Amino acid sequence: MKVAIITDQHFGARKNSKLFHEYFLKFYNEVFFPYLEKHGITTIVDMGDTFDSRKGIDFSALAWAQKNYYDPLREMGVTIHTVVGNHTAYYKNTNNINAVDLLLREYDNVIVYSEPTEAKLGDLNVVFIPWINDENQESTFKLIKNTSSVCAMGHLELRGFRVNRAVIMEQGIESKLFEKFSKVFSGHYHTRSDDGRVFYLGNPYEMYWTDVNDTRGFHIFDTENLTLTPINNPYKLFHNIYYEDTNYKLFNASQYESKIVKVIVRKKTNPKDFEKFIDKLHSAGIQELKIVENFDIHESEEFEVDEEENTISILNRYIDESDFEFDKTVIKGIFQDLYRQACEVE
Repeated sequence: MKVAIITDQHFGARKNSKLFHEYFLKFYNEVFFPYLEKHGITTIVDMGDTFDSRKGIDFSALAWAQKNYYDPLREMGVTIHTVVGNHTAYYKNTNNINAVDLLLREYDNVIVYSEPTEAKLGDLNVVFIPWINDENQESTFKLIKNTSSVCAMGHLELRGFRVNRAVIMEQGIESKLFEKFSKVFSGHYHTRSDDGRVFYLGNPYEMYWTDVNDTRGFHIFDTENLTLTPINNPYKLFHNIYYEDTNYKLFNASQYESKIVKVIVRKKTNPKDFEKFIDKLHSAGIQELKIVENFDIHESEEFEVDEEENTISILNRYIDESDFEFDKTVIKGIFQDLYRQACEVE
C-alpha cells in the first residue's frame, strides 16, 4: 500500500492571505491532487498543523480549506489520517480542544488523532503521535515503550534536527526515545532533515523568507518496504534577485509576476538605471519588494555578514559569537518568535 504523507499545511496562514492561498492552491491543483489520482492513492497521513492559528480560525480560511482541500478529497474517495499539531491545539498543555476535531466532523473520511494511538495503514501497524504536552506525555511514552510497531508518525519536537536551514533545535525530546522504531516520520519543522531513522518531512510550500530555495513538497510512503519517496513542489513564491549593474532592458521581469521579491544590490553604478530596473519589476506585477543595500547588523572585523544569509541565520550567528552571560538558546527562541510575528504583519 502506498500512502501520501503531508504536513504543516497551515491553512489560513499569513492572516488568511489571498496571495498565499492562491499559491497553496496551485500546489494542490497542479501537483498534489493529480499525483494522487494518477497513482491511485486513496490514503493520506496529515502530520499536524493543518490550520495556522491555534487561537481562532478565520471563517473564510475554513471555507477555503473545505472547498479546495477537504471536499475534493472526499469526492476522490480519499481517507485522511490527521494528527493534532501544536498550531491546531487551542491550549499548550492539552490536545482536547483542537481545530481539526471540532471543524471537520462533517467529513467521515477524516480520522483525527488527538491522543497517541495505534492504527493500521494497510497491513502495517503504525503509532500516531499528536503534539506531546503535559497531559498526554505519560501515555505517549507508555505506548512507545509497549508497542510492537516498527513505524511512528507524528508532530514531534525533537532535539538536534533543523527547524529551518539556519536553525537547529537545541531543546525538546531526545530522539533516542524512538530508537525502537525502524522509521519515524514527523511534521512540525518545515525543512527536511533526517538521521536515518527519524525523518522530518517539511511542509509543502514556502511561507517565509527563511524558506527561499528550500525544497518543499510531500512524500509517498510504501507500507510494505518502508521506503519514502519525495515529490517536490516546483512552484516558488520567494525570490532573491542579485543586482550587479544589471541591464534593465534585457532583464526578464515577467517571471516574477505575483511573487515576493528581494533585490540584493551588489553593484549600483548608475542610480537612474537601478530605478528603471525596480520600475520594471513593479510593472511586471510583483506582490512585494524588499531592497537590500546594506545590513542592519553593523559589520566589523569581529563579525562579517554574508549577503546570501537570511535574517534568522545572521541573528543566530551574531548571538553565538556574542560575549554575554544569558542563555543563548532562550535568546535565539525570542528572536525567532519576534521574526515570525514580524512576518505576519501586513
